[in-house]
Amino acid sequence: MREAATGTEDGSSTGQFTLDAVLAVFDDRSDPARPLTANDVMDEIGCSRRTAHNKLNELVEQGRLATRKVGARGRVWWVPMDAPRAGDRPEPGDHAQPVQREITSVDLPGEGDRLAARREALRAAYDYLNENPDASETEVITEVFPDYPAGYDTADKWWDVIKPALKELPDVEMDTDPEHVWHYIGG
Repeated sequence: MREAATGTEDGSSTGQFTLDAVLAVFDDRSDPARPLTANDVMDEIGCSRRTAHNKLNELVEQGRLATRKVGARGRVWWVPMDAPRAGDRPEPGDHAQPVQREITSVDLPGEGDRLAARREALRAAYDYLNENPDASETEVITEVFPDYPAGYDTADKWWDVIKPALKELPDVEMDTDPEHVWHYIGG
C-alpha cells in the first residue's frame, strides 16, 4: 500500500489523498493497458471507496482519466492515450468537459434545435442527479421536465427518451430500490 500524500500545489486533494497519488496507481501498473476499478485504487492507496470514486471522477472531469460502466454495477477507469500523466497539470481550457462529450455522443432523436433541446434536457437531468444523488424517477421528471420539455408534450414521452440516454452517462446508475431508482455515484 502507498503512503498517503498530503496535498498538491494546485490544491487538488480531499483529505490526505491527492489526485497525483491516484494517477500514480495507474502509472505503476505492470500492465499499462489494464483498466482499474475503484477497489484497485482503494486497496493501493488505502482510502475509502467513496474517496476513490471522488478522486477518479475528478480526474475524469479533468480529462486525465476515462471511464465506462461494465456490467450492471461495475465501472472501470483508464488513462487515455493522449492524457497527461501523474505530475502533469492540465492547462485551463485544455480539454473539453467529458460529460458534455458523452451527452453529444448519446443517440437522441431529432435534428438541429430539437436535438440541441434534448441534449440540454439530458444535461439538466444529469445535473439534477449530481445535486440530488438519490433522486427517484418521479423527482427527476417533476423537477426537470417543466423547464426542459425538449419538444415533448408529456413527461412520459420525455422520460422515454431521457431515461435510456441518462443510463449511458458516466456516474449514473439505476438502483434496485424502487423508491430511489437513480443514483449519482460521482460525488
